[in-house]
This record gives sequence, structure tokens and C-alpha cells, in this order.
Amino acid sequence: MNDAPQDTPDRTPLMRDFFDRDVLDVAPDLLGRTLVRRTAEGPIELRLTEVEAYAGEIDPGSHAFRGKTARNGVMYGPPGHAYVYFTYGMWHCLNLVCGPEGRASGVLLRAGEILAGAELARPRRLTARNDRELARGPARLATALSIDRVLDGSDVVAGPPEPMSVLYGTPPSREQVRSGPRTGVGGDGAHQPWRFWIDGDPTVSPYRAHAPRRRRT
Repeated sequence: MNDAPQDTPDRTPLMRDFFDRDVLDVAPDLLGRTLVRRTAEGPIELRLTEVEAYAGEIDPGSHAFRGKTARNGVMYGPPGHAYVYFTYGMWHCLNLVCGPEGRASGVLLRAGEILAGAELARPRRLTARNDRELARGPARLATALSIDRVLDGSDVVAGPPEPMSVLYGTPPSREQVRSGPRTGVGGDGAHQPWRFWIDGDPTVSPYRAHAPRRRRT
């Protein structure tokens, strides 16, 4: 991570070795990077402002905690690929696979600032009160960028014609990065400070602790 932010976003693509590191190194280092989503209507560019780390089979909060399944198979593959999952029967969420192949770790992209293509995102997020809310939360981010399971396994390092890429962007200073518990994670993984965000950025989503579901009587 750089010690000081840059004045303009650096459009150098990130290489695979960026993602081929421990998830707790990759996650905070993704802050400030530019995610490019290529859609049929045109590109959308987003500066990442909030992420969460998930450490595979050693992490009770991870989809890979109980081993490999058809759903999470991409997480066990090479780093630098997208893992997209469907949740609550309604929403998609976007993760970037990192770490050595077979370890199944990944970073959930929780929020970001849309730098370009907001006119393409707004029709997908009609309930957003302003542009700061377009990608403020993981499901909103995926909706704004037209992310669904079709993109599961996409290579974010290969470049066009792949549907997504990650550019160097404008990393924050170390002093701007904060960490805390992950949103909505319960059990043994509840208190791991593996959520990272840019302090004071208005696109960061509000923290919500895990709320156990009540059983119907």
C-alpha cells in the first residue's frame, strides 16, 4: 500500500501476483483501486472504498469453511478471478479470489465510488437518493455494475474482452485505512477485524452486527 494518495487514478492494470498473496494483505491493498466493469452499454468505473477479507477453510465466516462445493468452486482456483454468489434469493455479491490456488480465500467488495458511467448505473439503482448510494453496500455494488452469476469465474487480470479489470487507481494513505469486525458475520468469526474501509468516505456502508434469525414458533 502506498503511503500517500495520488492526484489522478493510475490506469496500470494490476497483475496476478497482486492477488497471489495472503487475503489479509490483499484486502486493505484493494482500497482505492479502480474496478472497471465492461457492459453492453459501456464501461462503469468504480473506486473501491470498503472490502472484507474471508480466509477460506480456516474462517467460519467464509463460504469455503466446510469445503469445496459447486457454488464456491471458483474460490479454489487461481487468484485474480471473480467469485459471484447469489444470496437471500434476491442479491448478487462480488468477491475477488486471492492467495495461493487451493486456499479458497477471497475479498468481498462492499462499497465504492462510481467514477465513470454513473448514467449507466442509475437506472439499475432507482432507490438510490444520490450517486454516493449507487454502490454503497455489496448487493448495491453488484446491482449498479450489473454483476450476476454469469460473471462467476471471470478473470479480472486478463484484460479485454473479459468483463472486469482492476487498475492501480488511487490508494489511500495508511492513516486513512480503518479496520473492524465484518458486517453481519456471527459465531466464531464475528470479532475478526477483517473489514477495511477508507475513513470518512461517504460511500462506505454502515456497519451492522450479526443478528441471529429467530426461529418461528
